[in-house]
Amino acid sequence: MFRVPTFFLHLSELLYHVLEYVGVNAWVVERRRHTFRHRETMEDVKDRLAGDDLTTFHFGSQSEGTTTPGLQSDTDMLYTNNDFNIMYTWADWQQGKKNYLMVRDEDTPPQHYMLQWIRSDVPRPVTYTDYADYVTDSQGRVFYSNMAIVNGCAAAWGDAHLRRGPSNSPNKDYDFVSAFHCKTLPPEIMIWFTKMQHGFWPSRETLQAAQTCGCFLVPVGHHGSRNENIQWRITPNLIERLLMLSLNMVQIKCLVVLKIIKKQEFVKYIQCQNCKISTFHFKTALFFTLNRTHPTVWTACRLVECIVRCLETILQFLDEGGCPHFIVDGVDLFDGKLCRRCQLSLARAVREMIQDDMHVLFHLQSDNLGQQLMTLPHEVRSFPRDDVNAGICGKLAKDMFKMYLKSVRHILERLCNNESADVYTGLNNEINILESLAANASTTQYHTHVIKFILKYITSVKASVISSSCIQTGQPFPRDIWMLYGESLTTDVASSKLKLASMHYCRGEFMRAASVLNEVEFELDDSVQPVCGCSIIPFDDKLSKAFCEYTIHNNTHEQLTNKIAFCVRFLREEKFCAPQFLWCEMYRAVGDDVDHRNDNERVWMDSAVVDARPFLLYLQYLTYRGLGMRHKQLEAFHRLDDIANLRDKLNQLYHVEPVLNLYGHCCELEGQDALYVYNRSLRFRPRNNAANWHRRRLEGMLGI
Repeated sequence: MFRVPTFFLHLSELLYHVLEYVGVNAWVVERRRHTFRHRETMEDVKDRLAGDDLTTFHFGSQSEGTTTPGLQSDTDMLYTNNDFNIMYTWADWQQGKKNYLMVRDEDTPPQHYMLQWIRSDVPRPVTYTDYADYVTDSQGRVFYSNMAIVNGCAAAWGDAHLRRGPSNSPNKDYDFVSAFHCKTLPPEIMIWFTKMQHGFWPSRETLQAAQTCGCFLVPVGHHGSRNENIQWRITPNLIERLLMLSLNMVQIKCLVVLKIIKKQEFVKYIQCQNCKISTFHFKTALFFTLNRTHPTVWTACRLVECIVRCLETILQFLDEGGCPHFIVDGVDLFDGKLCRRCQLSLARAVREMIQDDMHVLFHLQSDNLGQQLMTLPHEVRSFPRDDVNAGICGKLAKDMFKMYLKSVRHILERLCNNESADVYTGLNNEINILESLAANASTTQYHTHVIKFILKYITSVKASVISSSCIQTGQPFPRDIWMLYGESLTTDVASSKLKLASMHYCRGEFMRAASVLNEVEFELDDSVQPVCGCSIIPFDDKLSKAFCEYTIHNNTHEQLTNKIAFCVRFLREEKFCAPQFLWCEMYRAVGDDVDHRNDNERVWMDSAVVDARPFLLYLQYLTYRGLGMRHKQLEAFHRLDDIANLRDKLNQLYHVEPVLNLYGHCCELEGQDALYVYNRSLRFRPRNNAANWHRRRLEGMLGI
């Protein structure tokens, strides 16, 4: 047993508080978990509106709160299609569902099953199919191939497709896993509940909750197995999430330090190209250590000792040549991941770390951890940590609202592409479904926030669509239009109000427009963070410091909404509520431009989308021009000129070319060289840019 040096007490306290500084504290951990629960719910509501019976889960470091900015952890998402029914026994068969029976034979590796296709009308096996996604064996059994998901993702994402284990993704920062949920826990998991009766951890309450979690089957076979392409690996992610949520801050900090050591130090001792020791190995070591260590050990003053105990567990696995799964019986997590040569190399490294009294901690570069340990003031509790935590909270808030916007954007795209119903009817249908979801007894507080947000946004679009139709036909506005606008004005601090002001401008109600614009200008201060859902990343994507400082002390949905400014979006059905010059953004394609759009651009490029702050200034310019208030008109023009011509401000924009195009229009009205501005816009985006139309128009007028 390792001898605990006396200086570990002081080092533990230092390390505990340094980790507080880099964002591993109860405040940030809870904020991370809260944010990802919102994101899960957003996906759930979006899928229900689309009529898809899917469930989305966020797993891994980001959603658990066991990461730091320096670790640069990716985001893990798992999707299940509830139209499929996974049967562990024939008693699980369901009529009308696409049923699959979990099957094993003597050659099936541990933790893996094959999925035999069972008929949906009667509980009998399917005996023949010519579908490419299925494989028929010598006994006539038809199995679902795990390659069906891989091939589908590869076809959808092309060269961007990345496959890592069960994950398929078009983005290295995300792991997307399409899985099946099995409500029945197989024997190799059920045996775990018996084993856990005699350890210190997890608690009886956690074990009881875990029995209802079920498990997932993910599309990956055992490497080198004869039937690798039809094998599915069982994984108890929901049980693991319960275990992670039961950890205290000392245990969370312990795991974070282990991850940092793994990322910086362990990689040096992996000589083989195909070998890898993963974060999951360290999480497993923590679980086993918790199970056999008395709870009184897990205190702040013994943090370094706890880290050593986990390393001793890892060392035991390496020496013995196998790493058991904490939950699934009969599994070696080193199998196919870490050869014996690398295991022995890592064992020597771990042994040296422990024998060297964990001096490795002073050399950890991630989040400047080692340097902070050596320079931290004696009065550790007074060490400042708001800057780092504010940055984390600010990013979490921004990313959450960006996901909200992306989800709403896809809802609107679906409505616009629905040939069987007009957008107005579609909006009403969405509102009815949302109100029904809100009234559901099983609705959680997360659902309430998400549904409320989507209702506000869709109501804003509905109000604008009705207004546009009335302006186009010269019909009077219906009585309830102002109620609709009133219900939608708090989607964020600016976008819905700017659409209201734009509607007033298009009706020639310049004083009303000016009044709304003045209100937006007052609220759109430096603490407001721009957010866009079009998957565009500005050259300068830094968060506002004032916004970050606000988010660390204000966490409610309403408080955060008050400091977010979405880009302003007009559908084609709303065009008569937008200044006429902006219509060109809705029809920006010239020639074959449409063929040169990526998947994200296809979603938003048939709309006019512009950043809130420059659109405010453009509307002010037009409105004050209509009012004959030349001084204020010029003031708005000069402020828009600053955004268009100062690189630091232009680099912060999401939609650079529409802003330059609006600025070019103002230059036209001022008698300045607008052609130069449109050419600048085209340098940012040569295709699918309305500047092509504006340039042709001006060149025709100038006889060029």
